[in-house]
Amino acid sequence: MATLYVENIPDDLYEALRSRAKARRRSIAAEVLALLEENIPTAQELKARHEWVLKLDQLRNQQTAPGRSFPSAEEMIREDRER
Repeated sequence: MATLYVENIPDDLYEALRSRAKARRRSIAAEVLALLEENIPTAQELKARHEWVLKLDQLRNQQTAPGRSFPSAEEMIREDRER
């Protein structure tokens, strides 16, 4: 596992990080690691997101079954008002 050292952190940012870590009962190092895990996607996460985008695109591009059409929004509103 790699080690990361960060220098020259602004005082207000460090205090915000320290407060956040204390509120979550973590060390500052553990809080930084948690923030990185939550906000920096790994190659595996990016691949999974890309696959979801492809699946969503496929669903969007699917045509309705032949001979089957859906009513327009106006038709559905009109039908609802007539009830």
